[in-house]
Amino acid sequence: MSPPVHLGEASKSNSHNQHMAGLFDAQERQATDAALPLAARMRPRTLDEFVGQRHFLGEGKLLRRMLQADRLGSMIFFGPPGTGKTSLAELLARHTKSQFVVLNAASTGVKELRTELDRARDRLTAGRGRTLLFVDELHHFNKTQQDVLLPDVERGIVNLIGATTANPFFALVSALISRSQVFEFQPLDQTDLLALLRSALTDQERGFGNESVQATDEALEFLAEVCDGDARRALTALEIGVRSLTPQQPVFDLEVAQESIQKKAVRYDRDGDEHYDVASAFIKSMRGSDPDAAIYWLARMLAAGEDPRFIARRLVILASEDVGNADPMGLVLAQAAAEATERTGMPECRIILAQAVTYLASAQKSNAAYVAINRALEDVQNRALVPVPMHLRDAHYRGAKQLGHGQGYQYAHDGAGGWVDQDYLGVDRTYYEPVDRGHEAGIKQRLDHLRERRQSGSGKIQKDE
Repeated sequence: MSPPVHLGEASKSNSHNQHMAGLFDAQERQATDAALPLAARMRPRTLDEFVGQRHFLGEGKLLRRMLQADRLGSMIFFGPPGTGKTSLAELLARHTKSQFVVLNAASTGVKELRTELDRARDRLTAGRGRTLLFVDELHHFNKTQQDVLLPDVERGIVNLIGATTANPFFALVSALISRSQVFEFQPLDQTDLLALLRSALTDQERGFGNESVQATDEALEFLAEVCDGDARRALTALEIGVRSLTPQQPVFDLEVAQESIQKKAVRYDRDGDEHYDVASAFIKSMRGSDPDAAIYWLARMLAAGEDPRFIARRLVILASEDVGNADPMGLVLAQAAAEATERTGMPECRIILAQAVTYLASAQKSNAAYVAINRALEDVQNRALVPVPMHLRDAHYRGAKQLGHGQGYQYAHDGAGGWVDQDYLGVDRTYYEPVDRGHEAGIKQRLDHLRERRQSGSGKIQKDE
């Protein structure tokens, strides 16, 4: 028979057991935290620790004002990896004292989504607070799954934060976008990345502060430059390099940094001469119809971490400025490449850009449209403005005919071949002079023919006697 236990002894025993359980829980948490990758351990714990995105989170900016006014609604976080989308969502949940629920759209079905929405509704009606539902990779939800979210988002049952690397205006249904505030995350600048890397080296609780790691400025600056504004990538490379240090190689230097990220330093300053020189060589190679040189300069820019969207914009401009009507499909392909680049990002968009670059470099060239608009703008800015000829003026309002507007105007479709000999400018000026290449050769042939008809007067509409 067990000896009786007095109430005081039982209380002491329970207190001791709870204390021991708390110690074990704390030890388990410490062991779990220690096993986390450096990038996860270094996630910000407060909004003040959050780095980057000052354009909407800085003092006086939109998201900061929404937080201060306690008017946080549903949001779409759009931007490249490693820019803080998940970290900021978790911080917002803490700040608003909301239950933080995380789903990954790539592995979540409609049934699981409905279950979480039902739990959020029960939580709210029971007075246990709001739910911040964070859906990572939101663009992987199909239309049906996105539609399931709409009613509860609209009624405020959940505050949705959807994270996506794809342009939401292409990837998400318009109804969901209209009910959410879109925040575009920008890659972290080198200053922010350097601060994160140095913090990881000195932080004794979460980083390498207790290990006295030596790192050169050159190595840290290299990581900050080549990681494309991706904090996760930079911290992961730092961790790999630090863990690989040996007594023979005790310093995290440039060579270790290069090996850690498997990427050699490419001399290319995005804000300096090298940036403009390489970009210039890239454009001139396409203009000069050398696809091999153009591809090399494309690779040079991509390897150095140039923003693919910058490259895509240059292709769109070149398609009109240098290819023009010699191959009108050039602009169509360049625009499609720009949109596809926006949606896919690196590394896949390198293939899309390569297709557009080789096509534009190989295409027939004409700068006639570019020259034409420059000539016309010069006349507009430096010459007396040409009045609109009376026969071309608007004649559709009351009293226009009394002013003589529209009188003598000839409807082009009434003429042979849909053309009439009519003055549309009022002065003798030629701006557009098509070249005799590619598709524009046909345009030139047609315009030359129309000019001959104008000189011979064969474009006049014959009126009945």
